[in-house]
Amino acid sequence: MVDYADSVALRKEYVDTAVKAVALVEYKLRTLCTIDSSNAYTESYFRETNTDPTSPTTVATTTNIRGIPRFSPFPAGRVGETKVSALIEKYGMEQVISMEDGLMNYIPMAARASLRLGRAVSKSISGAIVAVMSASFGNTVAVTAGYEWNSATIENRNPLKNIFDGIQTMRVDGINALNGNGYLVLNGDSYTDLITNEQVYKNPTFKAYDIVANGVVAQIAGLKIMLDEEVAADTGYIVIKGEAMTWKVAQALKIDLIEDPGIKDTIRAYELGVCQLTAPNAVCKLTNLRA
Repeated sequence: MVDYADSVALRKEYVDTAVKAVALVEYKLRTLCTIDSSNAYTESYFRETNTDPTSPTTVATTTNIRGIPRFSPFPAGRVGETKVSALIEKYGMEQVISMEDGLMNYIPMAARASLRLGRAVSKSISGAIVAVMSASFGNTVAVTAGYEWNSATIENRNPLKNIFDGIQTMRVDGINALNGNGYLVLNGDSYTDLITNEQVYKNPTFKAYDIVANGVVAQIAGLKIMLDEEVAADTGYIVIKGEAMTWKVAQALKIDLIEDPGIKDTIRAYELGVCQLTAPNAVCKLTNLRA
């Protein structure tokens, strides 16, 4: 079959490619998740507690981890797990373009629709991931009032100390945020406060990237800095990529072009999935970053 320039088959391919290209660029927080497929409506998983398994220290020596005598039984230890269930959610949006607008508008309507739909779906998914991190984080560092990153008293601003405090709270739980997979996720306002701090831009660990990829704009204290406007302006997160969260996908991003000849075209983008925060101690929430 021959396809011509105005063929719906060619337009379908163009719209599909354009929307997915935009969405992939905007899929910032989802890149921090392990991606896993799903064919269930309800997804359940077991969320670990933040503490390592230990044995009691108030009973006989034979039940301690250290110093087990020969031929003695090993102490029993259990990792605490909490069952968490969540429903797969549908994310989607569509735009209707009249035949007249598609043919005669000065603005390329299909291209604009592709841009906006791709951003809308990815933005909504990022918002869902932020909500999960905000509700289920395992560690937290609260900046003292008066010492915010934009404090009126410049001498009180010490974002590096706050970041290193967050790294240390995770280290106590056996999580290494400096293994190359650690990310500092910020809103643009907090990022501006951070990089304009003299302690930061003169710090040898600070590196600004010429090319922004997946929202990563710079690096500081061994962490890659990722920007996402779904994060609250006074909040930040230290996240271990591939360890903290899983994105369960029932339907990967799909784009349909629905033609109504002589009247309109409908461009519809959608995805089905849910975020699981499986290792809370791999997320540290930084609060009160801004006054």
